[in-house]
Amino acid sequence: MILRIEGLVKNYGDVRALDGLNLEVKQGQVYGFLGPNGAGKSTTILGTVGLIFPQKGRIELFGTEVFNEGKYDENTLVEAKKKIGYMPEHATLWDFLTPVQTLDIIGEAFKIPKAERSKKIEEVLKLVGLWEVKNKKVGNFSKGMKQRLLLAQSLINDPDFLILDEPMTGLDPSGIAEFKNVIRDLNKEGKTVFFSSHILAHVEEICDTVGVIVKGKIRLEGNLETIKREFLQKAGYTIILETTRKVSFEDAEWKVTPLGEKKYRIVTSHDIREELHDFVASQGAKILTMQVKEPTLEEIFIQMVE
Repeated sequence: MILRIEGLVKNYGDVRALDGLNLEVKQGQVYGFLGPNGAGKSTTILGTVGLIFPQKGRIELFGTEVFNEGKYDENTLVEAKKKIGYMPEHATLWDFLTPVQTLDIIGEAFKIPKAERSKKIEEVLKLVGLWEVKNKKVGNFSKGMKQRLLLAQSLINDPDFLILDEPMTGLDPSGIAEFKNVIRDLNKEGKTVFFSSHILAHVEEICDTVGVIVKGKIRLEGNLETIKREFLQKAGYTIILETTRKVSFEDAEWKVTPLGEKKYRIVTSHDIREELHDFVASQGAKILTMQVKEPTLEEIFIQMVE
């Protein structure tokens, strides 16, 4: 297990940001941490890397406890953080430095030898598309370029676990597409990726596991296809049906809305596809098309928030 959080509580005065949070990230996952603004995403990440002090709960990193009931084990946390790459949502870069100088300072802090550091700097700057501007001052960079540099600094120590807080903020569509490809490539190399976002499409496209946090608690967690299937079972199935001839649903127990002379929307509490075949055939008609309408992650997210 890369990360395990149990019963984490964090209060900011009278505001409870985390309310007994439980969370697990397994090796090799691309875990999308999804929630509205103020749900507790950044607080969770800050607690994981030891930048705030929760009041209660436990945190394990790489199978070792680093936090328990209000106290961090500093030595254990330091060792764990050597294997973590962290890209914060809000960070201040040194405007008077170049990307090479910035990464050289961070690499030295990780005690990476000079020769190895230079090689790694070139590697990560090429990866994020900043090699051509490696000697330009960061103060002249756009928001998107600064985001790329923040990603580069999170990779300088070749981490096993990458934590990204709203990483695609400020990127244009092409930059977002490139960023997604970088995450996919890093995951193929064996890195575990945990990133928070309130943009549903980003999570749905690249994550194999999703956790939805609302008011400091995980409301939903698991494989995306499993989440959709469970949502269907709770919210009901919507089936779009088209037949060769008109069918009468007067005696049916299902909620049926005609969409045309031979096309229907059917909403039921369970999957009735086999029953529909028999029902349509009993009236001398055949099914041309039958489609179960799957919910989008956005529909699931909205219901969880509400």
